[in-house]
Amino acid sequence: MNPAEAVGRIARAHNVPYLLDACQAVGQIPLDVHALGCDMLTSTGRKFLRGPRGTGFLYIRDDFLKDIEPAMIDLFGAPWVGPERYELRPDARRFETWEANYAARLGLGIVIDYALSIGIDRIEQRWRQLARELRAALGAISDVSLHDLGENPASIVSFTLRTASAREVMRHLATQKINVSVSPPTSTPLDATRRGLPDIVRASPHCYNTIEEVHNLASAVRGVTP
Repeated sequence: MNPAEAVGRIARAHNVPYLLDACQAVGQIPLDVHALGCDMLTSTGRKFLRGPRGTGFLYIRDDFLKDIEPAMIDLFGAPWVGPERYELRPDARRFETWEANYAARLGLGIVIDYALSIGIDRIEQRWRQLARELRAALGAISDVSLHDLGENPASIVSFTLRTASAREVMRHLATQKINVSVSPPTSTPLDATRRGLPDIVRASPHCYNTIEEVHNLASAVRGVTP
């Protein structure tokens, strides 16, 4: 996890606008925009919230909002107030558009309520346990290299297998009904270039997973053949 609060303190001290992409954090850890010190925060709904694809939300600090305008506007974000004059909405909904998928928005609201009913603190405690178990199990496999950095790793466990490509690993795991994804270097070009990373496998245990499933994943990785 990146030190977002420390970045926020530096940005505030130097009056630098701070836009925080929290798409992996929302639904995984508790968030407080005031503690983070961000002027804007964005998130998608489909990741750790497990909501509908194509949904998300934007937070903008009130006293920062007055100085920014959307790249595109329509009658929802900027209604006409005269024959030749429009006014932007005074709130962050100026960034919304008239056409929207209301069914998906309702789905987003439901998954947010669901996560809050469980408790984000409880969710974080659970995935930390599972991610530790998974890293330990994968780390015990001689052909596996773990690629997570930092003192406070997230639930995303990234690894490669020396004897098979990331996509071969993903295909093999899929036959075992284990869902992982592959991240190419283009998804993190600065880090991947600096570390010379190839395509990597990403496994992201969530609170609904079990210890048994984590060890099943590691066992399935042992069974990958080139």
